[in-house]
Amino acid sequence: MGLLKVSVIFLLSLITMTLAEPPGCKIRITDRGLEMLKAETKKFVEEELSNITMPEMRGKEGRFQYTIKDVKITELNLTSDLRFQPDVGLLFEVQNSSITLNFQRRILYWLFYDEGAINASAEGVNIFTVLHLIKDKDGRLKISNVTCDAFITKMRARFSGTLGRVYDFIGTFLTTGMRFVLNKQICPALNHAALVLINQLLETIPVRTEVDSYVGIDYSLLSDPVVTETSLDMDFRGMFYDLKNENETLVNYAVNPVVREYDRMIYLSLSEYFFDSGLFSYFKGGLFQMQIANERMPKDLEMLLRTTYLGTIMMLNPALMEHPLSLELEVTSPPRSTIKTSGASVAVNCNVKVLVLPPGKPAVQLSSMTMEGKFNAKVSMKGKRLAIHLDLRRFKIFSNQSALESLALIPLQGPLKTMLQISVVPLINNIWGWYLMFLKEVSHGYIIVGANLHFRTGLREIIERKLSGETDNSI
Repeated sequence: MGLLKVSVIFLLSLITMTLAEPPGCKIRITDRGLEMLKAETKKFVEEELSNITMPEMRGKEGRFQYTIKDVKITELNLTSDLRFQPDVGLLFEVQNSSITLNFQRRILYWLFYDEGAINASAEGVNIFTVLHLIKDKDGRLKISNVTCDAFITKMRARFSGTLGRVYDFIGTFLTTGMRFVLNKQICPALNHAALVLINQLLETIPVRTEVDSYVGIDYSLLSDPVVTETSLDMDFRGMFYDLKNENETLVNYAVNPVVREYDRMIYLSLSEYFFDSGLFSYFKGGLFQMQIANERMPKDLEMLLRTTYLGTIMMLNPALMEHPLSLELEVTSPPRSTIKTSGASVAVNCNVKVLVLPPGKPAVQLSSMTMEGKFNAKVSMKGKRLAIHLDLRRFKIFSNQSALESLALIPLQGPLKTMLQISVVPLINNIWGWYLMFLKEVSHGYIIVGANLHFRTGLREIIERKLSGETDNSI
């Protein structure tokens, strides 16, 4: 019975793993990427701790009556570290650091009254904070919990004013209370920074958004981040969809992208599904249709078509020779991409029509052909990014009307391929160009892009701009 139970559990686990949706996009942040965040995280934490407010303190010690108010943190010297916490998220740690404070005192001793400033120094400040990262219900990255522990080893006070030296002996009493209160304020401040401010920033990031007037993209998280000692991996859906019919999407049967690199700060892995869903969505949106006529028709291509179909035109109506020609291309099925170690390619099946356009009259069809094309992806620099351009490598046409006409089209294939490469492919690249960053690797079923990043503004500025609705280009 026990063996049967184990077998059932194993089978259910296997089925669950099999049915799990593979990501179309995977992002890895390495410990090198985390290095970039260390300085910004430290600055952000210092700003949050500087805003700590402490309540007014009143009390008596023998014949002394005192009041402490207007407590301000004037300086922080933090020795901090930010690293990955395996299976949890991020660890921010402060060790053996110091915080300088200033506050006002009022002291009454018998008939003597004195007030002045107190400069205090909290030494041996240690903070241990762990951010627990998860996927929320909408597929966004979220900090679900903060584990925080803070303690201050000692605090010293330096008095000023007329009786400053006289009151030095009560410094221990005052600083003990101040150390206790400050200790209690550190973790709530960091909890607020993480659970409120940073989560509010993460909530401004859409998980579904429009790419253009035809398609949108869904880049919601599929699961909780996977955190190791050296990296944080996130699996995103990476799926395009037709804006007119958002529920009609391509099923993902692609290979699960695998990232093995750690050299750069961040890696982006895109599977065949990422590209195929985009091609599918544009196809469903009716964008893969093109007419080349009039000023868009290259003179060489028009001359080639006119020469090829001279006999057909003369048989139909010699007067049509004076009128312009049109080449219409319509993709008949969603194009499919193939990614191998040798490179990436896109296979396209297209219906091609050659027509004459007499003014004021319906177009006259000269021929209807099926074109099978294979485009290779070429990578070139464009500013700080690499642009992937399509290059027509394989081309075949045959007639939809008769086998005899297909034979007649054989001499046309070479010149027409050249003309399409010169005239049509640049148009496709201008409309459907894919822009990536630094190409790192092409594997079977996916490509990997690696990049190094830097901040142009601080983390607090990014949060404030996002929450105010401003567009930010800080990375």
